[in-house]
Formats: sequence, structure tokens, C-alpha cells
Amino acid sequence: MARFHTLTVTDVHKTIRDAVVLTLAPTDGDFDFVQGQYLTFRRDFDGEELRRSYSICAGKDDGILQVGIKRVDGGAFSTWVNENITVGDQLEAMQPMGSFHAGGDKTDGKSYLAFAGGSGITPVLSILKTVLTREPTSEFTLVYANRGVSSIMFREELEDLKNLYIGRLTIIHILETDSQDIDLFTGRVDAEKCALLFKHWVDIKSVDTAYICGPEPMMLTISKSLKDHGLSENQIKFELFASGQPGRAKRKAQSVDANSHTGTTQATIVMDGSTRSFTMPKDGETLLEAAIKNDIDAPFSCKAGVCSTCRAKLLEGEVEMVANHALEDYEVEQGYILTCQCYPLSEKIVVDYDQ
Repeated sequence: MARFHTLTVTDVHKTIRDAVVLTLAPTDGDFDFVQGQYLTFRRDFDGEELRRSYSICAGKDDGILQVGIKRVDGGAFSTWVNENITVGDQLEAMQPMGSFHAGGDKTDGKSYLAFAGGSGITPVLSILKTVLTREPTSEFTLVYANRGVSSIMFREELEDLKNLYIGRLTIIHILETDSQDIDLFTGRVDAEKCALLFKHWVDIKSVDTAYICGPEPMMLTISKSLKDHGLSENQIKFELFASGQPGRAKRKAQSVDANSHTGTTQATIVMDGSTRSFTMPKDGETLLEAAIKNDIDAPFSCKAGVCSTCRAKLLEGEVEMVANHALEDYEVEQGYILTCQCYPLSEKIVVDYDQ
């Protein structure tokens, strides 16, 4: 199975000065997606392969495949896309992945709430459009946080959607630096602001599902506020944008019991219907690193436990997952792991990428 597929750029659109929306046409493979999923791209820069994940911003019924890419200071891939990419260029990408989605299944009559920060709007926009199209009586409230008006991605499109779905779509812009007529809508999204929003603007008791997508500190604050105001863990879905960790987390120092720690593990990888086994050390490299070292084309992107591209299921054995910003509690309980963050603890492990 080909891990990467070729996509042709059919349109390039600037949504703000430092962010671009790419419309893509697959030249091979089926790129059907679920609202809220992302694509993992790869490209060589000076002989080094870089992989980056960007969320799909198109709705399920838009009939197109689009991603939004905001330039990051020092980001090779995002800078290249924003400054150099043109119509006709080709990109390599994996099939759509990710579990940041719900709704849009024609259940109808529900109330959705979303908090987005900066470029965190991209998957939320996909979810929002799909829900409003497929659930004719459902309502959606978006709280969108940015530094100022000039940094609001998809500003015109959001206004058009608000006019199209009058009475069903509510958009609240929170701007950190630009003052607004209502003081509550100026500043950072913190616990106090959430409490006031829930008191005066958002009927939190009617919310069926809440989405949060943005920087980790913002997500943690909002998630706690949602729980404090009555939402359960199962009602809250989140996607982390921008982690403070540039790569995999370092494993904490720990004493080694010579009686129980032999130094190596027999690892078995199931992927694309095939099974491969190899010996790897218990310290020094993650399961993902060991798989790649043994010429297994294991999927990955961020290597920081954020994107879930390297998600797999642990069928046998025990591992230590040192960081997890992507898997939900129920996934961990079912045995799913992020291989970029896992070190083996047992003498044998079996991991399945196909589940």
C-alpha cells in the first residue's frame, strides 16, 4: 500500500496575510475525509525530509479538498507554502487521519459549541459547515480567539455562513489586542471569561458536544471550565495546535532493576496486513524510531505526541507512553498508543497499526 499519494494544487487563496488555503486534487487514491480530519504532507528541504500535518477546512459536502496553512516563524514547510507554492504544483500526502469529529450524521436537533484559537479554526470550520449542512435543525456556536481583526482566518467565509444560517450559527470573536464594543469580547480566553460567556451568551446546559482547538494552555483552561459548568468528559473533543515540545518528550530518568530489565525487547509490528519482528533496546529510542530504523514505513508526522498520525494498538506487552496530547481517555483504555512517545517495558510487545 502506498503510504503517500500525489495531490495537485488547483487553487491558492490567501485568507490573511500569513495564511493560505490550498485546494487540492488527488491524482491517485481516494481522499474521502471525515469533517475535522487532517492531512500529513512530506517534502525534502536541503536533503532532509520534513513531515507536517494540516487540517482540512472544507465541509463534507463542499465537493473539494482544502487545507489551511498558517505560516509559523521559522517553519520551513509553512513558509515555503505561503511564499512559493503555485497552482499546478504537486504535494505528497497521506490519507486523511484524525478523530476530532462528531456530528454531521443527520441525527439533527443538537446544540454544538466550539472554541478555536488562531489557526485552530481550520478543523472547526470543516465540522461547522458539515453540521449546518447535514443537520437542518441543529445549532452551532463558535467562540473564535485571535490577537486582532487582521489575524482572523476565514473572516469573510464565516460572515457568509452566519448570514446563510441565520438563527442557527452564532459567532463570538474574542480579540486580545483590538478593543470591541463589549468588554467581554476583548482579552484572553480565561476561566473568568468562560464563566461570563456561559452566563450571558452561551446556554451551556443545552450543549450536546463541545470542540476545542488551539494552543494547549487555552485548551486546558476551556476544558476545565466546560467541566466545571456541567459538561462530561465524553462531551468534550479537542485537537491540540502547536505544542511546546519540538519533538518527542524525553523519558524521565529512572533506576533500572537488573532483575526485571534485560535491556532489549522483541517487537512485532503489524501494518498493511504484514507482520515484521525485530529486537530493540528498552532505552534510548522510541518504538517509532526503532521501526523506522528497521526499514518499516511506519506513519508519523509531529513526533511530539500531538497529531496522532503514529497511533497504533498495543496487542501484547507493556509500554511507557511519556506524552499524550492526541488520544482520548477511552482510546488509551482500549490499548491505543502513540508510538512516537512509547518505550517498551516488557520482554515482548506486539503493536498493530491497522486497527
